[in-house]
Amino acid sequence: MPKRYLKDFYWKDYLNITIGLILYAVGLIGFIKPGGIVTGGLAGVALLVEYSAKIPLQYTYFSVNCILLIIALKVLGVKFLVKTIYGVFVLTGLLTLCQTYITGPIIEEEPLLSGVIGAMMCGSGIGMVFTANGSTGGTDIIVALINKYKNIAFGRGMLLCDFIIICCSYLVFQDYQKIIAGLIVMGVMTYSIDMVINGFRQSVQVLIFSEKYEIIANAINKELHRGCTVLDGMGWYSKKPTKVIVVLAKRSEAIDMFRLIKSIDEKAFISQSTVRGVYGEGFDQIR
Repeated sequence: MPKRYLKDFYWKDYLNITIGLILYAVGLIGFIKPGGIVTGGLAGVALLVEYSAKIPLQYTYFSVNCILLIIALKVLGVKFLVKTIYGVFVLTGLLTLCQTYITGPIIEEEPLLSGVIGAMMCGSGIGMVFTANGSTGGTDIIVALINKYKNIAFGRGMLLCDFIIICCSYLVFQDYQKIIAGLIVMGVMTYSIDMVINGFRQSVQVLIFSEKYEIIANAINKELHRGCTVLDGMGWYSKKPTKVIVVLAKRSEAIDMFRLIKSIDEKAFISQSTVRGVYGEGFDQIR
């Protein structure tokens, strides 16, 4: 790919990372922290330190990340960590600004509601960072280091780290309700991340087996304005050749497609599966 096209992707990536980090910083400082709730990740560790030792969380966040980055640079290399380094420095600055200008809770006397709103903002922000192949550092680096030498799923490693950090809030507050609130916030944050990364671009892949494949394919083209592909197949039990129609469509179009197929051939055999992303004409653009 020519370098000028790559440059377009680079500046868009860093713009998305920056906007995502702003959302994360405001959500953490303005909504989650005032409720005394501990999140997962290194931010959760930094919150625990601030709650117990009154050390501003941005200092802990930056110091621990610097140590992790030095270790990771030797193992993972500079290329892997460029956007992580950018994310760590920018988020540290944003957390410092938010600590200076957001001096009180934005939502008073509703710590759980405040935490949920903060989780939605933080999750959306992290989702934007991840879609740009960025990172906020912290436990991301730890799991990446472990994953290089051990066959541990990245998501499972993150979940385990976050669960341990949230449970440690009991050592500070001596209150099980804080753990429950932290787990709720983590759940909302995880869901928000997933929605930003995958939720808005879920499509379906439909396989249609029918003797009336020509009529169905033409109807899908003309009535639903969707392209389709006809593949050659063979029923292994009957040893008879058959045609398979493959269609990629938006989830919202699936019901109309099923009704259209049923009106043509009630005996048609249909398989539907969810696909995480479809890129190209009529779907999402490659980012």
